[in-house]
Formats: sequence, C-alpha cells, structure tokens
Amino acid sequence: MDERTKGPESQGEKLVLPRTIHLVPMDRIGDFDVRPGFYEINGATAIPGGVNFTVHSHNASSIELLLFHRGETEPFAVLPFPRGYRIGNVYSMIVFRLNIEEFEYAYRVDGPYEPEKGLIFDRTRYLLDPYAKAVTGQSQWGKSAPHGQHYRARVVKDDFDWKDARPPLIPTEDLVIYELHVRGFTRDPSSGVKNPGTFAGLLEKLPYLLELGVNAVELMPIFEFDEMQDYRVVDGQELYNYWGYNTVSFFAPNTSYAAGTEYNREGNELKNLIKTFQQHGIEVYLDVVFNHTAEGNEQGPFFSFKGFDNNIYYLLTPEGKYYNFSGCGNTVNCNHPIVRQMILDCLRYWVTTYHVDGFRFDLASILSRDEAGAPMGDPPLLQALAFDPILGDVKLIAEAWDAGGLYQVGSFPAWNRWAEWNGRYRDDMRRYLKGDGGCAQAAALRIAGSRDIYGRSGRKDASINFLTCHDGFTLYDLYAYNEKHNEKNGWGGTDGAGDNSSWNCGAEGETADPAVNALRRRMIRNAFALLMCSRGIPMFLAGDEFCNTQFGNNNAYCQDNITSWLDWSRLEQNRGMFRFFQYMIRFRREHRVLRANLSNGACGFPDVSFHGVSPWHEGLFESHERYVGVMFAGAERSSGPQLVYIASNAWWEELEVTLPRLPASMYWELAADTWEEEQPPRRAAEDRFVIRPRSVMVFTAK
Repeated sequence: MDERTKGPESQGEKLVLPRTIHLVPMDRIGDFDVRPGFYEINGATAIPGGVNFTVHSHNASSIELLLFHRGETEPFAVLPFPRGYRIGNVYSMIVFRLNIEEFEYAYRVDGPYEPEKGLIFDRTRYLLDPYAKAVTGQSQWGKSAPHGQHYRARVVKDDFDWKDARPPLIPTEDLVIYELHVRGFTRDPSSGVKNPGTFAGLLEKLPYLLELGVNAVELMPIFEFDEMQDYRVVDGQELYNYWGYNTVSFFAPNTSYAAGTEYNREGNELKNLIKTFQQHGIEVYLDVVFNHTAEGNEQGPFFSFKGFDNNIYYLLTPEGKYYNFSGCGNTVNCNHPIVRQMILDCLRYWVTTYHVDGFRFDLASILSRDEAGAPMGDPPLLQALAFDPILGDVKLIAEAWDAGGLYQVGSFPAWNRWAEWNGRYRDDMRRYLKGDGGCAQAAALRIAGSRDIYGRSGRKDASINFLTCHDGFTLYDLYAYNEKHNEKNGWGGTDGAGDNSSWNCGAEGETADPAVNALRRRMIRNAFALLMCSRGIPMFLAGDEFCNTQFGNNNAYCQDNITSWLDWSRLEQNRGMFRFFQYMIRFRREHRVLRANLSNGACGFPDVSFHGVSPWHEGLFESHERYVGVMFAGAERSSGPQLVYIASNAWWEELEVTLPRLPASMYWELAADTWEEEQPPRRAAEDRFVIRPRSVMVFTAK
C-alpha cells in the first residue's frame, strides 16, 4: 500500500485492500473529499484514509448520509450519494479524513409512498444502518435515547487480540447447556460481583459455572434492543422490555450490558468473555431474534428497515399490513434473497468477529415461511445456514414453533444439521413427573431419546431436552404453584401460558410446612435426575440448581427486578440441591451410554429397553402405570460395557421393583437416589429393591 494513503485509522485494521487500488478523492461534497466506495462491503468500515459507507435499497430514489457530533441532535454534515455512486441498488461512498471517534452516522432515504404496496419511504426520518456494528444512545439501561428512536451508529474498530484462542468444539452429545440472562444473572447485590448486570459481571461468575459443571452457556438476546419499548409503571413498579426479544440492530451488541465505555470498540468486553469462557472449556451460544424487529406494526416505531425497504424486510398482507406470526407486531421476510443474505452475513460476522460457538433461533419456524406466510418444504434460509462453510462448526438450535400456530418439533427442516428445543420432552415429562395418568409411555420414549420423533428421519443429536427455560416457570416454581401469578405484569393475569403441568405439592407458593417443602425438593431432584439421564442434549435454566423462584410469574419478560434477577442468597440456603446438580452432571459425563448409542447393546442387552416393576416390559405402558424403568446398554473398547438403569416412580406409594438379571460376573450398584438430598457412597444393590414414593433411583452395572 502506498504510504501516502495511510490514514490515522489504518493501524491494526484487519481489512487489507489490494495494492493496485489507489485511494484518492474523486469528488468533493460540502467540506469532504469523497470517491465511490467498496460496494460489496456492507455497513460502515474504517479503511486507510477514511471510512467506507455502503447501504442498499431496492426502491429508494435517493439516499443521504448524515454525520453527527456525539450527542448532538442535528447533523453537522449531509452528504447525498451522487447518482454515479450507485450501482444497481447499492450506494457506496468513501469519505476521507474522518476520525471514527468524532462522529456518529445515520441515513435519510427518499422514495415512493404507496402504503398499499408496502412502500412507506419518509425522507424526514433518520434511519439506522441495517448493518450497524454499534448503536448510540443505548448504553445506560432504563434511559431513553436522548434523540428518541432516531438511532445512530458508530464505526467500530476491530482491534481485539484473540491470540491463539481456539473454540472448544465440544461434541454435541457431550453438551450440558445453561440458559441465562446477562443482566439478571448478576444484577442483584446478592451476586457479589463488582460489575453487576454486565458481560464483565458474568465473567466474574466463571468459577461458579466451572464448579457447577456446565460446558455451554446460552445467552438470552444480546443484540442491541430497546428495553424502553413498552415501558410502563404498574403499581409503582417500573416495567421494561427486559428479556430483549425486540431487536434494534442484528450486528451490534447491547451496549448497556458493557461495564465500561467502549466508544468505537463496542464488543470488546463481550469478546473477552467469550475468549475466557472458551479457554476454560465452556462454549457460548447466542439467542438470536430474526423473526421480528422492534419496529412493530403500523403503529410501531420507524427507525431502520421500514425506511429502507419495508416491503422486502417484512411479510406484508396484500393490503400492505404486517403479518404477525411473531406475536410482536411484525414478521421478518426471512426467505427473501436480500433478507436471507443479511441474516447469513450477520451470523458469519458473529462467528468470525466474536467467535460465537452456536445460535439458538427464537421462533425459528418463522424462518421457514414464504412471502405469503406459508411453510416451505426446503426453506432457502435454513438450508443456507445448514451448509454454510463459515458456520460449519457452529451449533444451530431451533425453537421449532412460532406464534402463528406452526409447530415443527420433529419436522423442522434440518438437513441433519439443526437441533431443536424439544417441546414435547418438556410437556410429556412435566405431566409424567406430577403423576398424571397415561403418561408413562411418553416419558419412557422421551428418556430414551425421543426416537418416535427423530428416529424415522435418522437425525442425530437433534433433541434439546429441557423442563424449564426463560419462558415459563422456574424448576422450583414448577413444584410450588398450581397457577401462574403474573398480576405484576399489568395484563390482569391474561399473559403467559395457562397450562404449565405444574403442581404445588399441597400448598400454593411459599409455605413453612416441612413435608411440602421436602416433597418439592424431591420433585426438583426427580426432574433433574431424569433430565441428566435422558438421551439428547440437556438444557436447564440458570438458578434452577439452587431453587431460584420467580414467585409464580411464568412470563417475567418485563420484570427487571428480583422477580427475574437471580437471588444468590438461595445458593447458600440450598447448597444440598447445588451439590445434587453437580453430582448428576458429573454422572452424565462419566457414563457415555446416557448420551449415545455406543454399540447397539452389550452383555446380551439391547441399546435401550423398557421395564415395569418387573423386567422387560411387554408392549405399551398402561394408563394406570406410574413406574417407568429405562435401561441403556453399550460398550466401548476403552472402558468395556456400560449399563445404566433408571427407575422412576411417579406413584404416591412405594413400589417393589426387580432389576434385569445381569451376567454372573456382574452386579448392580446404586448410583443415585432422589429420596436423599445428599447422595451416599455408591453401594451394591440387590436385584429386588423398594423405590419410595415420588422418587428416582439410578443403577449402574459393575
């Protein structure tokens, strides 16, 4: 590169331009030297000598670049893209001698206004770059942007040094996923961290996560979102869009989750978190929201996509109104070629720039809909993500349903690449555990890996097994409440799922009754023991390991308070439960037969077999049965045969059970018993045993 072309932003940049390109100005707009830019580089990118701005609109007649001094409401410069700076529908311009630390930017776009055709161009609007890497005005949680919803962007300088960092690349079968909310995980003073509610605060809790034994964390949305959207006060309590499922910018991290100021270095704190977690063997997944945006419906805000190409970015009715398959006002037109490319670019960016290990796609069934909203057999977006080379090592996890009634658990277009949140595991296991009749057969199938759902398609490691997640009751509340208690949300208790298959164990909410509390704790141990002993990939909600409560709120999306924040004082109150979770995670790790079909069986036993109180259950479980026995058998050359028998009694009386007869050289050993909070040393077991009411026992063969 000619030394004369180097500008102040050239040092440390990863973008390398060909030596044959001479970046010299060709025109002058106002006080700025400019030239046509790099049309294939979307967004705003610092380059030697200036900044490259590239943006596209299919239907626009003109576009202006607006430059602002930090914090000011009016631009100090307006630079119209000359007609000659447009190729096709792409506008690109290099502006020379811009210091990225001294400006923010937005766009104004002009074009036709024909709402019935979905065209709603408005030249008076300041528009956020759809490829913005950092959004201004959002860094202070709970404070509206000083210029309202006229979002602006900053140019980000990627100077983070990953050194020799390598992703863990944990085999899918070995994962134990821990879902958490970045803010809520450490926001409460009981967390004891120096930087509560931030990426840095989460990093402070790394020793805790290592002690617990999880090896993957799934972060609820960290894309820039507007927590002030739908802000309201109910009974004196401020309510926010706390969960973050209202994306403002797909490429920008939420700056309010950073402990420090990161002007033009946005994302470094998150990168450090990811790098450190990976160094300690923990993968980091992002919960991504591509199904809708924070722009809402016709009455919603207008800050980005609506102003660039409303009829391309959103699914619209023939009358130009918004389809609402997301339940949030609009639906992103994911399979339009332009939108599909943006989503692919976005995920590639998070993998290459942030080293993210995986993605969970919110309401992913929307990603399979066509422009009329109908499900597609082979959705181009999902196929593109499944086969993209950059994403080749990345975990792809679908929430395989949407708010429009499309439910695709077991049928999600996967190309043997996508895993799914197994909603049927949650529902079937909850019903079985609380003692509902006619659920034993379904429970046995879920424990065995949901072969009835995934076996026919030959999908491997497709089932994400879970009993709790952010959406619904915590594990403690699942056995402390019969009914949801969402009154504090301000919707008169109408929001949130009405059927939770929960059971209060004899008293609604908190109680001093020792028998009820003992039963609740045993039910939690039952649930987690079965989760850890089920084929598939287990996931659980942060705080379940120490009986965290949301006080019966099963839709705490707006509760930025102790309802949603983890109360770490409960960890000391429930150390025994924490140790049980530790134990079962370790047990799962030590017995690969729980995670995979090793050899189609061992010692004359099949890979999976079902049992009643007598061995070798014949046919289907009857509606009256509450006992389920599942045995896994396999062998590895390095460790020899592995046999694990899971005994589950959802009956309210003790039962006498007979174990399958082992070869003469082997014997059964009791490995876990949920009747006891503290697990005693493993001991030999008789072939006949008594399982107590509402408890789980796990045996291994020696």
